[in-house]
Amino acid sequence: MTTQEPPQTLSVSQLNGLAKQLLEDCFAQVNVTGELSTLSRPSSGHWYFTLKDDRAQIRCAFFKGKNMRVNFSPEPGQQVSVRGKVSLYEGRGDYQLIVDSMQPAGAGALAQAFEKLKQELLAAGWFDTETKKPLPDTIRHIAVVTSPTGAAIHDILSVLQRRWPSMQISVLPVLVQGEHAAKQIANAILQANIWQSQGRKDFDVILVSRGGGSLEDLWPFNERIVAEAIHNSALPVVSAVGHEVDFSISDFVADIRAATPSAAAELLSPDQSELVSKLHLLKGRLANSQLRRINRWREQLLSLSRRVRDPRSQLREQSQRLDDLEIRLQRQWQQAQRQRKQRLIAVNQQLALLNPDRQLKTKQKELSTLRERLQHAMNQQLKQPRVALKNMEQQLKALGPEQTLNRGYAIVQNASGTIIRDSKQLAQGQLLSVKFHHGDAKLRVEP
Repeated sequence: MTTQEPPQTLSVSQLNGLAKQLLEDCFAQVNVTGELSTLSRPSSGHWYFTLKDDRAQIRCAFFKGKNMRVNFSPEPGQQVSVRGKVSLYEGRGDYQLIVDSMQPAGAGALAQAFEKLKQELLAAGWFDTETKKPLPDTIRHIAVVTSPTGAAIHDILSVLQRRWPSMQISVLPVLVQGEHAAKQIANAILQANIWQSQGRKDFDVILVSRGGGSLEDLWPFNERIVAEAIHNSALPVVSAVGHEVDFSISDFVADIRAATPSAAAELLSPDQSELVSKLHLLKGRLANSQLRRINRWREQLLSLSRRVRDPRSQLREQSQRLDDLEIRLQRQWQQAQRQRKQRLIAVNQQLALLNPDRQLKTKQKELSTLRERLQHAMNQQLKQPRVALKNMEQQLKALGPEQTLNRGYAIVQNASGTIIRDSKQLAQGQLLSVKFHHGDAKLRVEP
């Protein structure tokens, strides 16, 4: 190691400058672990503290540009690991450590475990966006898995009270750090799903949350049991663990990650002031739209009113037309009555003509006339045959046997009444009957 040869006599500032250069050249990068003590944070934003162990201590300076990257809240008495360079504050001649970064002691092993689990779950597909469940369009009831006394629930309730006071919140109290915290968090997520499936609760979403802290403080949210409970949840899960710079396994597995508990509350709730503003805007639009519509209707009404006649004039015309129709109706009714009356008279006359008694009398008279005509016709028809019969009778008498007998002839008949016209018809002893013009006689044939 090459050093500048000091002059024979040095001032204090020269000595401190040389010592500072020597320390910074020799210890440009060191990692130191110790207990944090006497931490002060002036308004400049720099941090000044002491690291100590059971036998020694060293002053430390952590300037603003560097300490803003610390993702936990260091507290006195906490074991931390720092990285930086050894230097010397020339103004006081104090030996000190200029810190570049700080993390809780033992965070290296936890970081390795974190990365290992993260890669396993990534390979298993638990982080895939395709498996993420979307949030409901309307959220009315949130199951908050967190500590009931922590800062997270206070921030969540404050934001919801400001943005949407009607939001229903059910706090499922759990430990958020320590060895029993992970199991309680997983059981609370499982219980929320059981209540939802049984209809005992109407949760819309589960919010898993806690405030900031060291990696050790946030470690329950990096446990596999919690990741598995979030992955298996039927309800969508929002993870809001730590500060914006903090990332946990729960954040990666959850359906949605919020940077902080307050950000989660804003994400899950509508802004009533924004909605009120939007409502006023819509109200104004509606009023303007209605006004434009009314004006348009008014113009249409005015246009139509110019085209439409006075309704009173129309009423008068309609009334007059109604009177005319009434008069025409009365006339038609009277004419119809007269026609019906005439038709009734004609029907009565026809009915009178068709009266059975009158028809019977008429038919009887016709029958009597026909009887007389028939009798006359029969008499006329019988008169000629009588005359002819009488002539024939006279002719018959003239040609009959009576006239022959009257001229002296007789009619001879045998016992059976057969007229004997030939003597050959006679037999000896036969009895004959002889009819004369006047009287009869019995004769017997003799030889």
